[in-house]
Amino acid sequence: MLKPRGEDEAAQLAPRRARVPVAALRPAPPDVSPASARLGLACLLLLLLLTLPARVDTSWWYIGALGARVICDNIPGLVSRQRQLCQRYPDIMRSVGEGAREWIRECQHQFRHHRWNCTTLDRDHTVFGRAMLRSSREAAFVYAISSAGVVHAITRACSQGELSVCSCDPYTRGRHHDQRGDFDWGGCSDNIHYGVRFAKAFVDAKEKRLKDARALMNLHNNRCGRTAVRRFLKLECKCHGVSGSCTLRTCWRALSDFRRTGDYLRRRYDGAVQVTATQDGANFTAARQGYRHATRTDLVYFDNSPDYCVLDKAAGSLGTAGRVCSKTSKGTDGCEIMCCGRGYDTTRVTRVTQCLSYLRTKGIEGN
Repeated sequence: MLKPRGEDEAAQLAPRRARVPVAALRPAPPDVSPASARLGLACLLLLLLLTLPARVDTSWWYIGALGARVICDNIPGLVSRQRQLCQRYPDIMRSVGEGAREWIRECQHQFRHHRWNCTTLDRDHTVFGRAMLRSSREAAFVYAISSAGVVHAITRACSQGELSVCSCDPYTRGRHHDQRGDFDWGGCSDNIHYGVRFAKAFVDAKEKRLKDARALMNLHNNRCGRTAVRRFLKLECKCHGVSGSCTLRTCWRALSDFRRTGDYLRRRYDGAVQVTATQDGANFTAARQGYRHATRTDLVYFDNSPDYCVLDKAAGSLGTAGRVCSKTSKGTDGCEIMCCGRGYDTTRVTRVTQCLSYLRTKGIEGN
């Protein structure tokens, strides 16, 4: 087992400075006039404004950590529209929480071999800390897959009869046809229409109140996530006829496994387009001359990502110290990339297990 060396090792090897008495470093107090005091206070306030984050991160993600204990008034950062929907539809909020847990697991699966591995922070209502404050391609992916997770969870809950406000898709009725011929809509088609509609109202509510470039970016990526779920609806059919022949078919639309959506958005992440907002703030343009323009299905971002090699709280980077890497891999999970040139430690681990084939030779069946 190989682990990158911690970035604090270099600090431990640095020479220690001689200690100087505090009194020797403390200058004599200067004479301060009232005008100078006011000027100093104004400078301090300006410094505080400049060091505060540009915006508070999305907080509805925290619903996933609350489980069945969703209390709308206790979720920090919700805007009034989100709080109203939360109070009016408590059963849907439970589905939103399940969706949040699902998309976070999927995010961590997709980036398990990368320097940034979608790490969440315990007991932090922003879930990802300062990592999402930068308008990076990682933020673009998180907004897209979080929106997709809500659509998927609500759509599934509707069709399973868990919600009183929705059920099966009411629009898939009558006769239709595909490459195999005609069929009748029947069964219970997943109600993607309601899932998309509620997700758009709830997830986009915060961004619609903000008329800035970052809100425009988030809204675009939220829409990409919603359309990704719709993209992987599949047609399932049941045959009717003599001896199981398919002379007659009844079909319905069903959600695909969320992994397909995650894989698709991961590819969108790889091909994400760097953009800038137009002067009127209503659209995007390519970040540099010669760059391709973003389409409706492209994830978009403004800022370059940090390298995520070392701990940098300001940039939202947790570093890669302590992560496991592969000595033989040339990919992102390889020690050459994961360790960022800091070297790595090798640990040999011995495990003793009972093989299934050995148990069978002894007449013991295992699961």
